[in-house]
Amino acid sequence: MEAIWGVSWRSRAVPVGHLPERSRRRMLSSSLPPLARVAVRSESGANRMFVFGTGFVGRYVSDRLRKEGWQVSGTCTNPSSKRVLEEMGLEAFIFDVHNSKLSSLHTLQHATHLLISIPPIVGIGDPLLRLHEDLQGTLSHGNLQWLCYLSSTSVYGDCSGAWVDEDYPVNPQKESAKARLAAEKGWLALGHELGVVVNIFRLGGIYGPGRSALDTILKRESLSEGQKRRETRLYTARVHVADIHQAIKASFDILSSGKIYNVVDDDPAPRAEVFAFAEALIERRWPRMASRSACGSLEDLKSLKENIHHGEKRVSNARLKKDLGVRLLYPTYRLGLQSILDSWELFPTDRESQQHDRGWEA
Repeated sequence: MEAIWGVSWRSRAVPVGHLPERSRRRMLSSSLPPLARVAVRSESGANRMFVFGTGFVGRYVSDRLRKEGWQVSGTCTNPSSKRVLEEMGLEAFIFDVHNSKLSSLHTLQHATHLLISIPPIVGIGDPLLRLHEDLQGTLSHGNLQWLCYLSSTSVYGDCSGAWVDEDYPVNPQKESAKARLAAEKGWLALGHELGVVVNIFRLGGIYGPGRSALDTILKRESLSEGQKRRETRLYTARVHVADIHQAIKASFDILSSGKIYNVVDDDPAPRAEVFAFAEALIERRWPRMASRSACGSLEDLKSLKENIHHGEKRVSNARLKKDLGVRLLYPTYRLGLQSILDSWELFPTDRESQQHDRGWEA
């Protein structure tokens, strides 16, 4: 227990009022029944989230937390992204992990919650963990009570179509997946050193408004090499960004969770099937607009499904539901894509044109 939390069992005999604030918060949290759902906040009562890597997921989560009264800060890599984040009400920092100093992130040491959404780099590893000593010094003020690293289900490797849960042996085969697994271990170690609860979320393929099979088809985007390889998989894990947000919020309220969670939906369907459904949705609403897309016609996608040969894996989300009590908003890709389509009042290209005319950010 000492190696994990930095508090020995003997310390439990010490009156809570005599312990440092961080230890009091941790002991109080661990004494709560899992279903109590009572968040332990800092003494100031303010929730302060810091997001490293405010991309698609980070931006979605940050925007909703800010609207709930949180103080939210985050990093990005260029001035245009910084302007977008500031317009959303976030305190934004341009941060280059290779050249910037953590001291330039003046809100980081005050954060009560820390979300890591920066992927590792093959050959380098997690670029933030290379700043281990600086991170440890900056985050050791006793304010931080929750840390989450967004990982990937790729760490399991190809499991020949088997169902896998968080206890299934990991077998990363690609260098990027090996780097993900090393990053998981690094963040867990840092959290243990700081005495902070660490959650690892292994995400499936992320989709949501503006980033979905519907958008790919309508934008006539060419498939990347990675997407082409995924076309041959029988099973593909995926998750709607709204359900990632749900999982994150659920873990706030059970600060003693500190586990690895698969954050995926209930339907590990092949990518070809998803695109076939997306194209059918578009053609039903806007006849002849989706056909001959870069992803192929509906008939092409159906025939492609017949040639799928790689099993990959079916990823279980049972722990997410049981331990965190998450009820997925979009348990299947069908519900997720239908919701995205229903949110479109205009044909997407017309909407983008209107946004451009009004000076909105794309």
